[in-house]
Amino acid sequence: MKKEAAKPVSYWRWILRIFLVSAALSAALSLASGVALEGAGYALAVSVLVAFVLLGILFDVIGVAVTAADARPFHSMASHRERGAKEALYLLRNAEKVSSFCNDVVGDICGIVSGSTAAVIVSRLQADFGTRTILISIAVTALISGVTIGGKAIGKRLALGRSKEVVFRVGRILRVLRIGR
Repeated sequence: MKKEAAKPVSYWRWILRIFLVSAALSAALSLASGVALEGAGYALAVSVLVAFVLLGILFDVIGVAVTAADARPFHSMASHRERGAKEALYLLRNAEKVSSFCNDVVGDICGIVSGSTAAVIVSRLQADFGTRTILISIAVTALISGVTIGGKAIGKRLALGRSKEVVFRVGRILRVLRIGR
């Protein structure tokens, strides 16, 4: 029996890096959410919640599109010096990492932060209505879960059907931000 080759050091560096980025991003988004919700009314709290749900859906779309897209059109675009094509190729060459970051890191963090934001909204609803009923919690959780999962299902269909367009748009944004060169 052959021994399985050891994972390269760069793989473990990626895991350490993604762990540190995840912890920092989670702390930053959680802090931003906490600051925004401090003394906020229902409208702002729901806006924060919707922002995190939409952010999770958007990054899910990007992660799926990057894994589904074909690199050939981007090679042609890059040879014609179309802005964003080189960055799109960068995304595709790093599809595993991009997908992991978008779907797992950002998506999971948005799910966690939206859950804690929902908990704040539920506790305020219960305090304002003078009740501790579980029905408020169940209703809010069910609504947020349905919107998140339904939104991601719609997003996946978009990502698979229009992967080239999604990756190209992200490439153009990365070009403006000077990432992936």
